Amino acid sequence: MFEIEQRLEGKGILRGDIVAAAMELYIPHGIDKDEATRRLDAKIGQAFDDPNVSSLLLGALLLEDELYTRRENSEIADDPVFLLSDEIIGMAIAEVIGGTYARFEFTRYDQKKPGILRELGPFLDDAVAGLIAGCTSRLYSESMGSV
Repeated sequence: MFEIEQRLEGKGILRGDIVAAAMELYIPHGIDKDEATRRLDAKIGQAFDDPNVSSLLLGALLLEDELYTRRENSEIADDPVFLLSDEIIGMAIAEVIGGTYARFEFTRYDQKKPGILRELGPFLDDAVAGLIAGCTSRLYSESMGSV
């Protein structure tokens, strides 16, 4: 949907790197690491096909480009505390995919910034953290028989 995976790849954000970042904070819930990696990769692929997730990711891509990448001495270069729209996008992505529980998972990934997340700007780090959080939360729920 919206060529979102290709657009992310164009920014150096590869699906494999997203999965690797997710697995850095993975908590086993009866699924071994190899199986969890495979299932998370599939969930991320499904999320890319969701028009709501893809449009939010596209919004983050465009905002990052417009407000961060293209601006010398950007006002948001250091992800200031007054910038909340990036967090809102990340939480929205997480909740669209994984429901309310995913918001808590988003906080873990947002604070620790594993893998590729620490390399991204203020909008994309939160958007990709939301993608990871939604998919990992959903995986955890399924492994516990909640979904």
